[in-house]
Amino acid sequence: MSKKVLQLFLVIALFLGLPGLFYAYSGVPQRTWLKETFSIITVIAFLDMIFQFYLSRANDKFWEGWKKSRLIKWHKIMGYIFIGILLVHPFLIVIPRYFESGVEPVDAFMLILKSYKMPGIFMGITAWLLMLILGLTSMLRNKLPWSYKTWKIFHGILSIAFICSATYHVIDTGRHITTEMGWFIAILTGVGVLLLLRSYVIKPFTRKKQNTLLNPTKKD
Repeated sequence: MSKKVLQLFLVIALFLGLPGLFYAYSGVPQRTWLKETFSIITVIAFLDMIFQFYLSRANDKFWEGWKKSRLIKWHKIMGYIFIGILLVHPFLIVIPRYFESGVEPVDAFMLILKSYKMPGIFMGITAWLLMLILGLTSMLRNKLPWSYKTWKIFHGILSIAFICSATYHVIDTGRHITTEMGWFIAILTGVGVLLLLRSYVIKPFTRKKQNTLLNPTKKD
């Protein structure tokens, strides 16, 4: 088995295989095919947003043998696609109401917004707003009056804030989130955030310390 095949196998197992098993054996009663389809699409989109941390340059060692330009390309493509899906997630929740009797879709949507004081809902709204800013600042990066380094730091901080709030929202309000799946998602998110922090904080600090030791400031 080649290294690239093994890498892809691990990615599929971690971000699709295991979550799929948790989802299938969650024991939650099945709903209409439309609701279940929207749920699966949303879960896949959310897991991809966690995967973005593992696909970034912060995880260079894992992706040895792959062209960086190709990884960056996939990072962008997948990011734009799944951010788009998650941006319409609040509306996907209420769309099935059009085909059911009872609460109207607009009323159901307003009920969600009015429940903002609930921690899970509040973190979901926060994650949605952060994700919107994340997507816009990525698309308009070349038009922003920032250097690449400034934009990169902003992008990283915003990504961490987004994924942490989104993870809380998913674990707290997700219909199919069992205790086991909740821990699994929390660990995936935590490791991804640590990878990014290592790249943004630990590595630069270590490099600066080494440079200081190699080139100490001379005193008269």
